[in-house]
Amino acid sequence: MSTRPDHHEPEGATHAVARQRKLWNRQAPRYDRQIAFWERHLFDDARAWTCARASGSVLEVAAGTARNLPYYSADIQFTGLDVSPAMLDIAADRARDLGRTVQLDDGDAHALPYDDATFDTVVCTFSLCNIPDHRRAITEMYRVLRPGGTLLLADHVVSTSRPIAVLQKVIEKATFWLVADSQTRRPMPLVVDTGFVIDEQRRYKKGIVELIQAHKPS
Repeated sequence: MSTRPDHHEPEGATHAVARQRKLWNRQAPRYDRQIAFWERHLFDDARAWTCARASGSVLEVAAGTARNLPYYSADIQFTGLDVSPAMLDIAADRARDLGRTVQLDDGDAHALPYDDATFDTVVCTFSLCNIPDHRRAITEMYRVLRPGGTLLLADHVVSTSRPIAVLQKVIEKATFWLVADSQTRRPMPLVVDTGFVIDEQRRYKKGIVELIQAHKPS
C-alpha cells in the first residue's frame, strides 16, 4: 500500500526542473526496461550495496519507479520523492505488488518538502547525474538528515581513465540534450564540502560507478 499526496508544482520551480518533470513523465513507461540494461552491464550490485545500509526512517530522493524497493529491509519506513508523477505511479504499483507500505511524494530535490532532521537515512541512486543543481540537492539531503544520520549514494561519474573520460565528455552533449543526463559529474567532493563524513567509498568499472556511505556529524 502506498500513500500519495496530490501533485503540486514546486513553488518557484525553475525551467530546468519543469523540463525534468516533462522528460521523466515521458520516459516513465520505458524507464524500467532501459535501466535494466545498465544494471546488468555496468551497475552490478550497486542497488543492493546501497539499500542494505539503510535503516530507520528512509528518504529516497529521485526514487523514480522504486526499483530500489525490493532491496530494502522490511523494517524501514520508506518515503520516496520524485519530480515525475508518472514515475511515482509506477512506484506505487511496485510497492503494492511487493506488499510494502510506503509514502510517495511529488517534489523537487532542490527544495525537499520535509522539516530539518527528519530522516535517519537519505538515499539517492543514479539520479544526481540528472538533478539540475546537484550541489543544492546534496545540501538539502544534509538538512533533512538527523545528526548521525546516513547518506547513501550510487551514481555513474567521470571515469578514472582519461580516454573514457574524454569519451564521456563527448557523449554528454547528446545525453544532456536527450534526458538531461550528465556523464562527467562526481558528487563526492560536494558531499565532503557540505559537511558529511565519508565512511565508505567504492569505485569500479574504470571508475565510472561510485558508491558512497557517509554520515552527518552529531
